[in-house]
Amino acid sequence: MPELPEVEVTRRALLQPLRGSVVRGAALGKPLRWPLQCEPDSLAGQRIERLERRGKYLLLGLQRGQLIVHLGMSGSLRWLDNAAAAAPQPGPHEHFRLLTDRGELRMNDPRRFGAVIWQALPGPAHPLLSHLGPEPLEPGFDGEVLWRAVHPRRAAIKLLLLDQSVVAGVGNIYACEALFRAGIDPRTPGRRVSRERCARLAAELRATLEQAVRAGGSTLRDFCSSDGSQGHFQLEALVYGRAGQPCRVCARPLAHVAQGQRSTYFCASCQRR
Repeated sequence: MPELPEVEVTRRALLQPLRGSVVRGAALGKPLRWPLQCEPDSLAGQRIERLERRGKYLLLGLQRGQLIVHLGMSGSLRWLDNAAAAAPQPGPHEHFRLLTDRGELRMNDPRRFGAVIWQALPGPAHPLLSHLGPEPLEPGFDGEVLWRAVHPRRAAIKLLLLDQSVVAGVGNIYACEALFRAGIDPRTPGRRVSRERCARLAAELRATLEQAVRAGGSTLRDFCSSDGSQGHFQLEALVYGRAGQPCRVCARPLAHVAQGQRSTYFCASCQRR
């Protein structure tokens, strides 16, 4: 599933072509996870004024509201500008097309767990966004913020990092990597992670996500950026997907357990409870 780095990579790639463009219309394919919540023609004539990200959601700010885009399990966005040759016919998995005066934005989603949802503004925060926790790449995110979120909790710290109300946008790959770099066993209850260790974890979480953005995100199955390029952070991972291989710090075999139906990779020697 595309996580914070993949969505941020997509946002940065689309910022220049989309911001300031004028929507001419939209076209829908097969139904996605949730309906658009407006008539496609009602988007026509609106200028795209901003392109933001909240957690794993991409937000296209128009003059009268915003399009909330979630890439689901297998989604990606592709940009086709007017300067290129005639745009090819939509493929079988391109279920949403935003037509602008500069080109087309197409959403490809083979499994159709993604969504594009219209929200009129001003108004209250959308239910998909209202519960989200702090952004780990924002200046205000630090160890104290993280400690306050996890210290009352009995759940394992790895599961808490995946809880979007604790930290927005973090997914399985980056939680495993940040916990390894911070030297924290992923099975440690949140309430047992001290302020000092939370400070280190917050710093390593930020560093891991920033490294992933520079690497173009992670491409495990379907993800690619809007220009078709794949991410390669998975090639730089220290523990994720490396069960049984030697730890790059102590050389002991890396371990694998299931937590919350997700795979967790860690070093039982380097990471302590």
